[in-house]
Amino acid sequence: MNNFQPGILAPVPEFARYLSFSLKAGAKLGNALRSLVDVADGELVIVGIGQPAAVALGRRIRGLRIFPTDFGPGLVLPSTSSALWCWLRGSDRGALLHASRKVVAAVSSAFDPETVIDGFKYDTGRDLTGYVDGTENPKGKKAFQAAIAQGQGAGLDGSSFVAVQQWVHDFDRFASMPAKEQDNSIGRRRSDNKELTDAPRSAHIKRTAQESFAPEAFVLRRSMPWADGMSGGLNFVAFGKSFDAFEAQLRRMVGAEDGVSDALFKFTRPVSGSYFWCPPMRKGKLDLRALGL
Repeated sequence: MNNFQPGILAPVPEFARYLSFSLKAGAKLGNALRSLVDVADGELVIVGIGQPAAVALGRRIRGLRIFPTDFGPGLVLPSTSSALWCWLRGSDRGALLHASRKVVAAVSSAFDPETVIDGFKYDTGRDLTGYVDGTENPKGKKAFQAAIAQGQGAGLDGSSFVAVQQWVHDFDRFASMPAKEQDNSIGRRRSDNKELTDAPRSAHIKRTAQESFAPEAFVLRRSMPWADGMSGGLNFVAFGKSFDAFEAQLRRMVGAEDGVSDALFKFTRPVSGSYFWCPPMRKGKLDLRALGL
């Protein structure tokens, strides 16, 4: 099936740029989104539509909603609702700048840029803490099954739902932790990425072990580190055929199930949280029929 944005299943690039947009007051979205179709190929520019844009168009995308904050007892996470999200992928930061300018110009009649986050691949694919990121990602057919919606009908088959969070690391706090505590927080040894069988219940990989949920909660992570001045962290990006698997993991991370919160919260926090629907492709172009376009 070639009805999905191919960049979703492609390997993480060397560099990336993440753009989020808000709606202009009284704007007519149709022309702006049609212009975006001409610059977004689904491979180097992946597009996500937020709930505010769908509402403004008078359309309901089944499964699209606002990022949740109410998980009962546990940590409260930020929910930041953007109307449009674009993930630009490439191997040259200059090319990404020019590509992002084209995207902004294409949608400028209806959307205002909110945030720009520059991401990059660190080492062989590690978080800035030094731990390998995405070890448990599904691969091949399993990745497709986890990330791409099927059996939903024309205009929906081939679409995907993406959860996006910008996490800010406290590097000083992390550096002050003994090496064993660092490993136990993740649940793997940093030196060889080997899983620790005796890691505590709060270890991140135990909180989010995808096969431990009922039903299994597989997502396709495409996260990348970011840095701005002396600050940095992880721009978490997870694609799914729905938001159900991601939310199952998030509930367990914040301790809503058993009161045990993820050890990641010792040294990092999300400062944003957004949901988007990534339209399918049709004849090499974004398929916006579900939005009435």
